[in-house]
Amino acid sequence: MRPTQPESPAPAPARPKAPEPAGRPDRRHRHQAAPEHTSTAPAQAPTRTPTPVPTPVPAPGTAPDGAPTPTGPTGGPTTGPAPGPTARPTAVDAELLIAASVLLADAALTAKQAGAELTGALGSWRFGVEALRRPGWALGAAWSCARALTSPVGLAFGANGGVPGEIARIAGNLARRRPAAVSMAVDAFALRIEAATTAHPSLDSPAARRLTGAMVAGDRLEALRALRALIEHLGVTRALTTVTPVIMELCALAGMLDENPVNDGFSWVTLAGGVPTTDPFLGLPSRVLAHLNPGPGRAERTDPDPILAKVLTTSRNDVVSYVDDIGALGNHGLVLLRRVACADGVERHVLLLPGTSFGLLSNSTPQDLVGAFDGLLRTDTTYTRAARKLLLRAGVPAGSELMIVGHSLGGMTAMNLASDPEVAAEYRITHVIAVGSPIDSKRPADHTTRVISLVNEHDVIPALDGRGPASPHDVPDTWTELAWRDESYDYPLSHAPQAYSDALRGDVAHHREQVNALIGAYDGPIIGNQPYMLRDR
Repeated sequence: MRPTQPESPAPAPARPKAPEPAGRPDRRHRHQAAPEHTSTAPAQAPTRTPTPVPTPVPAPGTAPDGAPTPTGPTGGPTTGPAPGPTARPTAVDAELLIAASVLLADAALTAKQAGAELTGALGSWRFGVEALRRPGWALGAAWSCARALTSPVGLAFGANGGVPGEIARIAGNLARRRPAAVSMAVDAFALRIEAATTAHPSLDSPAARRLTGAMVAGDRLEALRALRALIEHLGVTRALTTVTPVIMELCALAGMLDENPVNDGFSWVTLAGGVPTTDPFLGLPSRVLAHLNPGPGRAERTDPDPILAKVLTTSRNDVVSYVDDIGALGNHGLVLLRRVACADGVERHVLLLPGTSFGLLSNSTPQDLVGAFDGLLRTDTTYTRAARKLLLRAGVPAGSELMIVGHSLGGMTAMNLASDPEVAAEYRITHVIAVGSPIDSKRPADHTTRVISLVNEHDVIPALDGRGPASPHDVPDTWTELAWRDESYDYPLSHAPQAYSDALRGDVAHHREQVNALIGAYDGPIIGNQPYMLRDR
């Protein structure tokens, strides 16, 4: 029996495209009402909104200020409006919170850049030459720069960049000196979290607010206590699902406010909406993952087992059928190449790529956890190398039209293949369908490739690209992104292929019709289903 869904399963109404730099509080609902993007007139930029401070939960029988709550004749609380602070932001206010977070993020990035330029100027050879010529001027300039870099009313220990700047920044991190840029970045993340709360009521619970408030405050001990209390109250899977909408904001806050200076880069990339090149926890660069996942990749033809063979007998050009086929392939190395005699007389190919096996950190196939992290940060991975060898071994003619459908890591690999200029030059990749995949930081090499992203917002995996529901950053207008919240609330159930296919059959069947209309060129009888086993070596 599936858990009761605390949030409404109905799709949220579509939001108009917001002008830059403003964003939207629940950006994944942009295609809920209409299949195509609409353009609206630019709106006036909102004024800066003060950073909301997490409200402490009052004890029973007391008001928020600690005073006893007025009671009625029966001893219960009196009815009518309660005195005290104003109500929390509404859905309309969330738009302003996101817009204000964009302004704060821009200010934080500007302050960080100013600190780097001041640090670079002090350490430049030109400054040294001028110091020899005009020592008095140099002393005054150095004093002014030092005050600007360290004063609480200036950049507040904002040195960074270059060897001297990075040494000063690391020293400040270890001394827990918070630069002005970091303070503004933390405020921007806090506004995103508050905006996400309006669309995800589970984040508004006292236990969840205790956790997010501790993370914003940089109180790791209180955050650990709050996380433990949340897990004790909800269980591990429900607690993870509760914080899923803001998981990347929380990871960015943890990296930005800890003493580890190496993982700060991920936090700044998440703030700016760039492409991450390090992992969010240790700050390991992508080249380290390349050493952990060095396999050249190998593809071998194999026969389908009885269950897969039975599922393939009912396959057709339908997004639900593709997801069901991927579920039947499993995640132990099997992929499928399909040949279709399309209605227009053209023979096209479909490549189906399953996701990650969570049994081991690393195994003999590309579908392991190491491969998942590698596929998130890089494009040339063991999975993509094995898939390229599959296409060559299968004899897919150069110039053939190809659609790639992938779930989770398979969706990332589909985008990695589409972003490879050599693959895009060899084959005409017409469509990429990513199901529950963090692909928002990737771009296809061929601008005519149609990217379709399907996202269950209770699924934590699609947010690992740094763009969660509270992010103000958006995907290209040429993409089709369809999102929903269904009854498969808890992770990992919300990430399973079956959860996606069930939703597309039921509550969001209109999304199924929309996707099928976009891939109609692949309608026609299937003339070949060939499974392949992919190996690291």
